Parts: sequence; structure tokens; C-alpha cells
Amino acid sequence: MPASVTQKRAEFRKLHESGCFVLPNPWDVGSARLLTSMGFKALASTSSGFAWSTGRPDNDLPVEQVLDHLKILNDATDLPLNADFEAGFADDPADVAANVTRGVASGVAGLSIEDSTGDAKQPLYEMKLAVERMRAARAAIDATKQDVLLVGRCESFLVGIPDLHDTIARLTAYAEAGADCLYAPGIKSKEHIVAIVKAVAPKPVNLLMGAPGLSVAEIADLGVRRISVGGAMARAAWGAFLRVSRDIAQNGSFAEFGSAISYAEINGMFGGDPF
Repeated sequence: MPASVTQKRAEFRKLHESGCFVLPNPWDVGSARLLTSMGFKALASTSSGFAWSTGRPDNDLPVEQVLDHLKILNDATDLPLNADFEAGFADDPADVAANVTRGVASGVAGLSIEDSTGDAKQPLYEMKLAVERMRAARAAIDATKQDVLLVGRCESFLVGIPDLHDTIARLTAYAEAGADCLYAPGIKSKEHIVAIVKAVAPKPVNLLMGAPGLSVAEIADLGVRRISVGGAMARAAWGAFLRVSRDIAQNGSFAEFGSAISYAEINGMFGGDPF
């Protein structure tokens, strides 16, 4: 019997109480279903992975298209889904709240709001406004009376402002504004990870892993509660696609097909007749 939205949300909340879990990021129904079959406990959407699958750059899709995508992903699996909700698809706190309400209606178990503006001249929202936006997202979730987890993201390290002190100040402010889980993508060193974990404790921290580095066990030892991979799985898939395509286009060779999964294996994973 398929898991209900209420069950998914309760399970997701419980995952954040102890231990450490990996939250892989599918970008379509196929990748979501394969990840579900591999024993992961929850999934997260990826704004970049989904955008690339539509032929668009990251942060370039309208909220309506993202909402449709989130519902499709959520309906495709019994696992809880955390939504990469970018910056809430609005600047004004009231508009962020309205979009968050729509995000909750898609069935997701968690939803993140980031503080990046998309403006290279002022890459982060001013602190006061960033906190107001987070507080508005919290109020919107509470008004739905649904147990959806709110993730507060500080994008400083991703936008070229690697200031740990400011990042911690923002994350603690987002926690006080109602964020249930805190996230600073781009943090890499053990020292920075531990500093953030301690600063926002007892609230859980999400760590982004998009390249080789620390193992799951090592990250767990640092006190991180959950690990996501963002668009890294999509990038790995696109990397394989481009290697094959370039080999054909530039070399007239089909050698790269030698590393492809067999038709029987991949078709069998989706329940099809392997012959």
C-alpha cells in the first residue's frame, strides 16, 4: 500500500532526530524510482538537475513548472521528498509565503529556502530581509497545519563570500526564525562543518557533497545529520552522455558505449522484460 503524505512527513521528521542519512537528488521519475529501490530513506529534488533536463540553466524555471515537477516526483515514490525550493521564487516575504503554501500542497515532506538573490552585484539578501523571508516561510507552513520541515540555506560560500562568521550568524538567525534544519552549501573543511554544527545545535545540519571527499562515516562523526548531493548525480549522468556524444562527433567512434549499462539490466530495474 503506497505511503500517505502524512506518513512520509512523519518519517522524514523522525530521520532528523538522530544519526546521519544520505539524501540523494533525482531529477526525474526514473532516477527517483531507481534511488528508491537502492535503500535510501529519503530523496531531495535538485533545481539544477531538473532545469538541465528541460534544456534550461539552473534557477531559470517558473514556480509553476517546479511545483508540477515536485508533485510528479512525490507521487513517483514512497520515500519522503525534500524540495529544492530555491529562493522561494520571489523577493517579498509575502510572495515567498504564498509560494511556500503551494509547495506544501505538492506533497513534499521538506522545503528549503535560500538567501541568494541571483544578482551578482548583491548576491545575498540583506540579513533583515533574509530573516523576514524565512519567518514568512515558517508562518506559511504552520498555517497549512502540515508537518513540513523547513530548511534554511545560507549561500554565502557558493556566491563567493566565504565568511564563516557571517554564515553562522545567518544560519542561527534562520534557526531562530523557524528553520528546522540548516544548510550552508559550499562548506568543505572539517573545521567549518564542526563550527556550524555546534553553532546551530540542537537543530540538524545538512551537508552538500558534490565531489570526492569525506565519507559518510566521517561526515557522521562530525555531527552532520543529513547529506545531499545536489546536482552531482545529474552532472555525472550528463558527463557520461557527453563523453559518448563527443566520441562519436569528434572521433567517429562508439568506444564509449563499452561503459554503458546493458539493456537487460536497466530495463529489468524498471520491471520490464529484459528480452
